[in-house]
Amino acid sequence: MNYLPINFKDKLAKFSEHWSPRVVAEMNDYQFKLVKVQGEFVWHDHPDTDEVFIVLEGTLDIEFRDGSVTLGSGEMFIVPRGIEHKPVARDECKIMLVEPKGVVNTGDTESDLTAENDVWV
Repeated sequence: MNYLPINFKDKLAKFSEHWSPRVVAEMNDYQFKLVKVQGEFVWHDHPDTDEVFIVLEGTLDIEFRDGSVTLGSGEMFIVPRGIEHKPVARDECKIMLVEPKGVVNTGDTESDLTAENDVWV
């Protein structure tokens, strides 16, 4: 067993790409992913799973077809499965996603922002 903590700041310093989640840990069938975001993402949903957004630094808006939520540092929000949403970050924002292994960042939506899955940092 490894007795070293996972340092988010150190892990985030190892990549610069936006909208490209990096796995930092797994627990059972779930992955903890760090991602830097800036600008608008694509409208998408995840029909089979909820998605957790935890803001580590910055501000993230999550738009829905009937409203939106704004998250600041130290806040989290759970998007229920099947709910279409679009994350937006006016300035760079650093977040953690918690989702089952194998979840594609754009759901079933094909996009230039669809990231490779299971990339570890």
